[in-house]
Amino acid sequence: MPTALRATRPVWKEKSISELAERLRQRGWRLTAQRRVVAEVLAGEHVHLTAEAVHAAAQALLPEISMATVYNTLNELVDMGEVLEISVGGGPKRYDPHTAIAHQHLLCTRCGTLRDVAPTGEAGLTLPPDQQHGFQVVGVDIMFRGLCPACAKT
Repeated sequence: MPTALRATRPVWKEKSISELAERLRQRGWRLTAQRRVVAEVLAGEHVHLTAEAVHAAAQALLPEISMATVYNTLNELVDMGEVLEISVGGGPKRYDPHTAIAHQHLLCTRCGTLRDVAPTGEAGLTLPPDQQHGFQVVGVDIMFRGLCPACAKT
């Protein structure tokens, strides 16, 4: 992938919620208790939660948070580029806060485990101009599929 297409935002795991809050405030985003809880739930390595899982974890921290608030917050974070929205076929969308380094995903087709991966050769992956069909290419998403070690044993 060309360097210009790589994400440049900090990884939430490495940056505190307060630094995230400051970036969001600079964009005019008010950090309510509900939004902060959603951000806290998403923080971490290899976090690829569904909106429903985010809601369940957020409710454990803030019982009055609604599903609508979770969806709205996730959509806003996706629009700002702070979270990636990942479609995994017929299943629910997943949300990935790991936006600092360009990466792809590895999906277990049986249990749904989703992991971040950095395949070799990705940096040189380009689409020839005659196959761009007039599109301005802004990114590449690759989903590797297979069975995780636990599912491969069964």
